Amino acid sequence: MVAIPPSKSIMNRRLMLAALTPGMALPPVREDECFDITVMRSALSAIASSQGGRIEINAGESATALRFLCSLAAVTPGCDSVITGEPGLLRRPVGDLVEALRHCGATIEYLAEEGHAPLRVIGGPLAGGDVDIDPSVSSQFVSSLLMAGPLMADGLRLRFLVEPVSLPYIKMTVAMMQARGADVELAPLSASVAPGGYTPLLSDDEADWSAAAFWYEVVALTAGWVTLKGREDDAPLPLPADSLQGDSAAARFFECLGVLTEASEDYPGAISLSPSPEVFGRLDLDLKDYPDLVPALTVTCCMLGVPFRFVGLANLSVKESDRLQALVEEMDKVGCMLEKIRDYGLEWEGKRHPLTAMPDFDPRGDHRLAMAFAPVAAYVPGIVVKDVECVAKSYPGYWDALRGLGFQTLDPSEPMPESMQPD
Repeated sequence: MVAIPPSKSIMNRRLMLAALTPGMALPPVREDECFDITVMRSALSAIASSQGGRIEINAGESATALRFLCSLAAVTPGCDSVITGEPGLLRRPVGDLVEALRHCGATIEYLAEEGHAPLRVIGGPLAGGDVDIDPSVSSQFVSSLLMAGPLMADGLRLRFLVEPVSLPYIKMTVAMMQARGADVELAPLSASVAPGGYTPLLSDDEADWSAAAFWYEVVALTAGWVTLKGREDDAPLPLPADSLQGDSAAARFFECLGVLTEASEDYPGAISLSPSPEVFGRLDLDLKDYPDLVPALTVTCCMLGVPFRFVGLANLSVKESDRLQALVEEMDKVGCMLEKIRDYGLEWEGKRHPLTAMPDFDPRGDHRLAMAFAPVAAYVPGIVVKDVECVAKSYPGYWDALRGLGFQTLDPSEPMPESMQPD
């Protein structure tokens, strides 16, 4: 049994929409909230309690918080805020969003490098109107603007200059806005929001399908059985097949790698994962809409010996790390010789080289890489994963859950138990 935290994608949208809804309190704190949600909640509380003086908001390493808060602060009259973060966040792009907000009438100033935080945002009434935006770097730019749209005098009409990346996240935003009474429409290369605000909605939370992907990886590599569900000590959260989250596609993709998904007979809303001998001989996928699944799928294919070609990954270089380059370098440590397809893909034709040392994985502070590397221990006991605290960004209970399934975790300086020693 594995406890899955709340979807940070849904919860961060729910927090922002609550902040934009008159008379709506922020949703209650859950025990298993991750760092990204905590940062967003703290920032919204600071904005709500500001009394006209300038406030400083530290978004930590959360790009979601940075991008959502830009629009929220811009559309909040009387809010004078400086939005900053840790060094890694200050490298994440935000320029296209800032220019779009300025076009809507926002007052935003770069305090250091153009196109990056820290930013000073002075809130006030925004006109909105017609805005062109490049959504190829992050779907969060679009979601941030759309959620602020109902509070703009003329509403908002976005024209996408290219096809958006991570489209399911934009669809999630639209669905959550519509559930709160917003008049919003999404077309292939545009989106529009009518002025009018929001009406309160109690909850539309789900457990996090992006986090579930790492347990699909564990099942694929161990041929074990796992049940995934929300925590029992909070209100249970479902993992629905018809989820708002695009990463529910993990069930479909991992079926190709020998993992079956069924609704749990014992726990409502939970799912049971079981092994299957049916493993594809090769996997070719366009993952433009599912970038957060790439680390788990890549490591799983490498360890199972399944050649692959994944495309649609141009924005992976501007995540918490350059995930494309990181996966190439770190999978080389288990003998798998991956190649980048320019800046938009990753492939492996099964080419290997002998291992010369025990793998010592560096996730580069990237939570999804750390969680993807850990299950390699099922094949190579004794691997080292550095910077393990970074998983708190999305899944603070990950290591406890991994131990709960029988994995042993030790400080690298401790001697390896005899049970883990090679024969």
